[in-house]
Amino acid sequence: MVELPQKKVGIIACAGEEIPEGTISRVAARTVLEELRPEDTVTLCLPLFLAGDEKERAFARFYPTIAVDGCEKICAKRATEKYSGPVSGSIVVDELLEERGLSPGKSRRELDEDGQRSAEVIAEEIVNQVGRLLGRKRAVEVMPAVATSAPATAGGTCCGPGIPVTQVNIGGVPVGVVALEPIFEQFYQDGRQDGPGIDEEILKTVKLYNHVSASAEELYKAALSEQYRNFCRGKEK
Repeated sequence: MVELPQKKVGIIACAGEEIPEGTISRVAARTVLEELRPEDTVTLCLPLFLAGDEKERAFARFYPTIAVDGCEKICAKRATEKYSGPVSGSIVVDELLEERGLSPGKSRRELDEDGQRSAEVIAEEIVNQVGRLLGRKRAVEVMPAVATSAPATAGGTCCGPGIPVTQVNIGGVPVGVVALEPIFEQFYQDGRQDGPGIDEEILKTVKLYNHVSASAEELYKAALSEQYRNFCRGKEK
């Protein structure tokens, strides 16, 4: 298995401002990120996610991600599952507060006392799910990604260190491929610069971290083989 950055948990929170539960979602997520589990979590920006930001989507594709939604519309969960894959955890604020007999308060922008208490409860639930996903009290720090150039990192400025995303021309279309540089590095370090079936093996490994449709496999195989040859030539200079 290729050695990739060790996992953190992504949190993608409701962007709605029309109900207090939306604000509670964001306050709770920020509390976890800044105070309760800063070394274990990163935030994903839902508006950027919806706008097609590949770095945000790539992070959720690889790392476990918790969707924190204000209401039954579950916009954050739906967006994550549409563009990246199934979420690892889901919290619907209004449902959880009803179960606990708590009020979201009346203020939509600045939480009142009830809203603050509810945000604390939601933050506690996020922490519980983070602990379940990581399987330990504290996660190790993210390892620096191995790269020969400076690829984009998943998560952007809001997420901090993440996984590398490399742009590859696939059949004339630029596509962000997750973890390509570490995969190439692993093949190179194993002494597998060439040989029968190397293109198949690279494609198989890339598919562990990226969705590749069956109809596009040959295009990916050709593009990745060329990219790997360039990678090896760069190593030999």
